[in-house]
Amino acid sequence: MGFMPLIWLRVAVVCYGVGLIYSLLLLSKRGNLLGKIVEPAVGLGLIFHFVSLVESTILIGHISLASIQYSESLLAFLAMVVFFVFFVGYRTTTPGIVIFPIVFVLTFASALGQKPVTITSPLLRNGWIFVHIVLIFTGYAGLFLSFGASLLYLVQERALKSKRPTPLLTWLPPLQTIDDICYHALLFGFPFMTFGILTGSVLLIEKYGPMFFADPKIVLSFAMWVVYLLLLYTRWSSGWRGRKAAVLATVAFVIAICAWAANNFSRVHRFIAS
Repeated sequence: MGFMPLIWLRVAVVCYGVGLIYSLLLLSKRGNLLGKIVEPAVGLGLIFHFVSLVESTILIGHISLASIQYSESLLAFLAMVVFFVFFVGYRTTTPGIVIFPIVFVLTFASALGQKPVTITSPLLRNGWIFVHIVLIFTGYAGLFLSFGASLLYLVQERALKSKRPTPLLTWLPPLQTIDDICYHALLFGFPFMTFGILTGSVLLIEKYGPMFFADPKIVLSFAMWVVYLLLLYTRWSSGWRGRKAAVLATVAFVIAICAWAANNFSRVHRFIAS
């Protein structure tokens, strides 16, 4: 990554840091301290983040999907974009309690700097790989938001049942609103995840044949998609909402994290020289 893209990315990290602090303050009675500036701050961070990605791509001459730092940056950017899409619809920043820390950590890790990479796979020069990555990451972003809303649902439901008010309850929207965010985030992300897996499968079957199905990254990705599908199916057919849906969304998020970590053990996702 060039000097200026790295500068813009670090500015974005500072802006996202406001969101991180806001998330921590929401857990206390002082959430209103940053309530008025968190939206413009993370919005500004999103702009600087976009500039960093564009300038980095221009300087390198191609999208460096082989770089884990670039991938982390792209995933964080898409997660924040999806968050803002839902913010416009629901006018609540409370899912940011989960989203802001995730985005901050991913962007911070990317902003530490990138080492030059040597591409060893011609797949990375295929335009469909970019389509695959963007689709998958957008699906991840929807899942992240759903997970954030699920945690808020479980916390609020438990507090209401125990009849012990906590400072966080004063900032949370009604349970129905949180459940709607969880559901619509899943509904938003599922098509992206589905087509992302399909495009990746077509490309990898062409290169590796059926053996690619035994790869741990692929197995976990399909498991995540199955849980994703189960979430939507149980809502449509059995009317699962609230706690059951929130627990399943959390399971899907955990599998997604495992699938991301499986890059370190995947054969078919190794595209650079070690």
